[in-house]
Amino acid sequence: MKNIIVKVLKNSIAEEMELEPGDELVSVNNCSVKDYIDYKYQISDEDVLFEVRKPNGEIWELEIEKEYDEDIGILFENPLMDNIKVCSNKCIFCFIDQMPKGMRKTLYLKDDDTRLSFLYGNFITLTNLKDEEIERIIKYKISPIKVSVHTTDSNLRKYMMGNDKDIDILEYLKKLIDAGITVDCQIVLVRDVNDKDQLDKTIRDLSSLHPGLRSVAVVPVGLTKFRDRLAELKPFDKDSSSELVKQVTGLQNELYDKLGTRFIFIADEFYITSGMGFPAYEDYEDFDQLENGIGMCRLFKQQIEDLLDEYEGSEPIADEVAFVTGAAAYELMVDLSEKIMEKIPLKINVVKIINNFFGERITVSGLTTGKDIIEQLKDKNYKNIILPRNMINDNNVMLDDLTIQDLEKELNTEVTVCDVDGETLLNLITK
Repeated sequence: MKNIIVKVLKNSIAEEMELEPGDELVSVNNCSVKDYIDYKYQISDEDVLFEVRKPNGEIWELEIEKEYDEDIGILFENPLMDNIKVCSNKCIFCFIDQMPKGMRKTLYLKDDDTRLSFLYGNFITLTNLKDEEIERIIKYKISPIKVSVHTTDSNLRKYMMGNDKDIDILEYLKKLIDAGITVDCQIVLVRDVNDKDQLDKTIRDLSSLHPGLRSVAVVPVGLTKFRDRLAELKPFDKDSSSELVKQVTGLQNELYDKLGTRFIFIADEFYITSGMGFPAYEDYEDFDQLENGIGMCRLFKQQIEDLLDEYEGSEPIADEVAFVTGAAAYELMVDLSEKIMEKIPLKINVVKIINNFFGERITVSGLTTGKDIIEQLKDKNYKNIILPRNMINDNNVMLDDLTIQDLEKELNTEVTVCDVDGETLLNLITK
């Protein structure tokens, strides 16, 4: 597979060396490059030898002097520089198995790739790794790494993951941690399967590996309406979510006394469904699981409240805007919008999108489709619609392949995408 450069970053070493999109990286330090991890390892030293083939076939050899671990500044046609390692598990809760046709093709790929864990924060199971791949993680110091555990009970884990491979997940984690690899873990919680006593056991087992095992996120199983011929699983409701919040709060207090950290953090959806409210901002500590949606609502709320006085009396960008959100964050956005309108002369319409595409049990904004937005807003005549960034990918494409331009055309309005960040939002709605 050719390692074709598609972008050279401004003011980078690569720009200084006159590398250009279309150039092919042939070798680094006289070694062929297997994948992106191999590439990062090879360029970590202060003296690096690049061999590059130009589009006209000319070979350039470049001797580069730089700071240790300083990046060269190039992006490749294939970010991994190799094929993605696919997942052989058949998890009872797998979201991809519950997806209908007609979505972005990349969404149907089941990956279980260490490199994606390192690069993008994807969670891997370790179940599909060979021993030499574990050794490679250790050799290249791929850290931090994100691991889906679900349970430390081996038989239950095999059932949940649909994989008979008998691995001791604690042994694997310990091997990584002993080698200096930092690990964050995830538990997809399935009601009446790995919750309650099983969750207690799992958390206590994992806490024995702290501080190398930094934190554990607990997220609810996502259940769409497309579950024909799949295992019958129950969603978390208000009562079961309330029980979980109380259980986790007790575990957090116990672990804080013992370890100096709450260690276990649960998804925002559990607090929303339970109706019990979010913990204090400080209770999320360093927000280590923010990319997993843990504490995102609490952080966003804090950012808005901390900054709002500075924006009092600011001139708005328009008389009226519409915030589009999923059902889970709706009440939070209504509350924050009321506080914003007290300070800024602006009418804010908070629009809750019901997830008809996947089913109403899916409530998070990140799984909202363009089709649902269009169907539910087409007769509203809203102007200046603002969407959260987690509804789209980096190319402004939604889950069902509709683009921001498609939304603007169908709704005859301007659509703006905003990062889930308080200051960014306040800057966006004011002049």
